[in-house]
Amino acid sequence: MLASSVRRFSLGGEEVYAIIRTGGKQYRVEQGDTLRLEKLETPVGETVSLGEVLLLGGDGTTQVGSPLLKASVVARVVEHGRSEKVRIFKYKKRKHYRRTKGHRQSYTAVRIEAIET
Repeated sequence: MLASSVRRFSLGGEEVYAIIRTGGKQYRVEQGDTLRLEKLETPVGETVSLGEVLLLGGDGTTQVGSPLLKASVVARVVEHGRSEKVRIFKYKKRKHYRRTKGHRQSYTAVRIEAIET
C-alpha cells in the first residue's frame, strides 16, 4: 500500500461520503467533518443545505450524478474568518520595477451534520 493513500474505518459498517461542489471547488465530505468553504452569507450557528451533490459512496455502493444527484448535505456554520495573507510580488530585472500586493481570502468553516439522500 502506498503511504499517500488514506483509508478511513468505522465500527458498525462503512461510512457514507459525498462529493459536493460549492464555491467553484469540489470537496469530499463525511458526517462530522469540518471544512473551510468560500464565504457564505449564513450566520454562525445556522444550518445550510449544500445541494450540489456529485457523488455518493459507501455502504458497498456508489451513485454518480449526471451531473447532480437528488441528495443534499446539511452543514452547520461554525465560524467566519479570513485566511493567512498571501503576498504577490512582481519584479523585472534591470528595469527598476517592483510591485507588492497582499490578499486574504474570506472563508466560512462548516461542520457536516448529515448526508440526506
